[in-house]
Amino acid sequence: MHVIETYFECGGFDHRFIQGGTSVYLWQLSSALTRLGQRVSIVTPAHGRLDDLRRLHDVETLDHVDEYELPIPLEPKTWGERFPARVDIPLRTTAHLLRLDGVDLYFLSNELLDQLPDRFYPAYETKGRDLVFFKPLAYQVAAVRFIRHRFAGERAIVHAHEPYYHYLMPAAFAADPTKHVVSTVQSNMPIGKSLWRPEVERLLEFLDVPAGSVPGDDEPAAERSAHVVAMSQYQQLTHLHYEYPRDHVRIYDLVAEHADLVDFLSPGQRDFYTDFADTPFEQLFTLLPVAETVRRTAHKQFVGGCAVGDNWVRGELPAVDRSAVLGELGLDPALPTFFHNARYAVNHKGQVELVRAVDRVLTEGTAANFVLRCLSDAGIPDPLFHEVVAKHPGRVHLQWWRVDDDQLVRYATSADFCLFPSKFEMDTFLIAQGEAMATGAVPIATAQLGMAHFGHVFDPVGGPDADGATGFAVNRSFYEDDPLLVDALAGQIRRAVRLWHERPEEYERLSRNAVARAREFTWDRAARDHLAAFEPLWAGRKPVLTTDRLLRHGWFDLLPDGAWTQEPVADAALRLGDADAYRRCAPLSAAALTELFERAWARADFGRCARCVELAADDHPELARRLGARLAGRCTVTGGRISYRLAHAERVELVVPDLAAPDRGRPTVVRLEPDGEGFSGPLPPGAGELHLLLTLRSGRATWDRVPVGGTVHR
Repeated sequence: MHVIETYFECGGFDHRFIQGGTSVYLWQLSSALTRLGQRVSIVTPAHGRLDDLRRLHDVETLDHVDEYELPIPLEPKTWGERFPARVDIPLRTTAHLLRLDGVDLYFLSNELLDQLPDRFYPAYETKGRDLVFFKPLAYQVAAVRFIRHRFAGERAIVHAHEPYYHYLMPAAFAADPTKHVVSTVQSNMPIGKSLWRPEVERLLEFLDVPAGSVPGDDEPAAERSAHVVAMSQYQQLTHLHYEYPRDHVRIYDLVAEHADLVDFLSPGQRDFYTDFADTPFEQLFTLLPVAETVRRTAHKQFVGGCAVGDNWVRGELPAVDRSAVLGELGLDPALPTFFHNARYAVNHKGQVELVRAVDRVLTEGTAANFVLRCLSDAGIPDPLFHEVVAKHPGRVHLQWWRVDDDQLVRYATSADFCLFPSKFEMDTFLIAQGEAMATGAVPIATAQLGMAHFGHVFDPVGGPDADGATGFAVNRSFYEDDPLLVDALAGQIRRAVRLWHERPEEYERLSRNAVARAREFTWDRAARDHLAAFEPLWAGRKPVLTTDRLLRHGWFDLLPDGAWTQEPVADAALRLGDADAYRRCAPLSAAALTELFERAWARADFGRCARCVELAADDHPELARRLGARLAGRCTVTGGRISYRLAHAERVELVVPDLAAPDRGRPTVVRLEPDGEGFSGPLPPGAGELHLLLTLRSGRATWDRVPVGGTVHR
């Protein structure tokens, strides 16, 4: 096969040309595919660095010259009166070839692609102010035209990365029988992220894509209930969803409708991006048109995977003098040592909570070292970080500058545990965690689906999966400066220190498991997993959505008729507390209804609880009365105060929407206070119904809607 890899940057072959992790991913995967006998080409911008490339590598200038004017309609609300309604940017694109380790790298150069040679990516602040904002768009157009010219008539798989940087490509190649497009979702960007429709339509027209290739307008939404508005406005705090006007088109729709396959970096990332289960976005997502796009195109999804660098997981890592390394940092080598390594991104990486937890355990008297690397070329502006370092001399070492891999190996190998409390499900594979685990560091990390492949999600002491566990998990978090995450981190750090001192054999087992798990994720494995998806596509076989996937996401309505007699269907219905699905498989006895109610109750899925009550009413009236009373009693309003009783809730928030600005307003969020029996707080004036966001002890977040003065299980 000929695989054409394409992304906005690919400098992974030389650290002097790297701006982001995707660049490294692209080069490593390309090299591995080549080792497995495939022909690989890479198409990427030169970013104004041709002189540097020529100085360091053998670069050939091709005779490709492509001159055109790039037509871009400008959205008036964004670009205002300082810019015309449309700009036509004259461009002259040339191509330059570097052959390296069996891979052909094509670097495209023109007036727009050569801007920003130091940072490559336009700052978001350039939107509406500087046409350099359209540099990624210019890359898409230049890459499509180059591939059409250079590889005209050649059969190839075009493997494009991160939808925001290639949303034109699937439609651009859809009518070409020689090109198969595979789209990789590289990050968990909000699935509803959208673009101004006239801009997309004009650019696809410029690329000779037939009219009608852009998904149509969504049907006008019916008047949205206050509950839907509350859920939507709250998403601004979770970074999972934003509202867009109807004159926009979703990026995910553009990609999923026209790509042949949609690739993910881990099984958990794919599952998260499919239904957003157990997050504050889950229930709203099911109401959005993009949810139907996901269901309709889910058969295209596969997990190509990602990997940890070969220098970390192949062969033996160099010996490290732990005492010397920790001594250089002013730390005590005799103490258990914790290591964190990520870019400085306080919400994404959970770093505020991490620093608060470190401060708490050290203040309490826990004796441990913490090496905290928060990479930032501009330093760390938050005084909290520096205050905690100063408060605990000889216990915390804080870094924000770049170091090479050799130094990272020294730090990680000198650590006993690694800390990765990432939030908002933004990490899709987290190579840094795998690197630390490869040196034997036992992970303490959030139970994000995108990181679950590292094996820390199991309870390592006495849990049912203890044999395969690698470390300690804390619940997922979708909350800025989350006190529950601070509590959980502090608790697991204390637990880890006790384990290190009191049960060294158990610590060593986890450490060995961590190394073994990290070593599974090689680039050769990722290449083989990609080829396992590419080869059927190359052979003309269409992917099929399996029953297992349907059941995992609770898509019972998509099951074929013959599947309903299978035992896994009843098991899935029971797991979700779905009485309607269950009764298609088995009788609804009193015992079954009770179990279904309990499963739904554990998930705080009160709609399904109410359905159990309804179905029990005819044949099991006493059961219906008892379950109904329990359901109704979870929330009461008396004397102007709300009382909420759910034993497995850890946090209850009252969300009051701004109904005057339903699309762009921000809600008022009031946290109900623990009162010994549950949670309570004042009733907002004039409230007709309560919109409550629950965080359960399991980590699941879900919504409850309670009318004031009416039945609570309608």
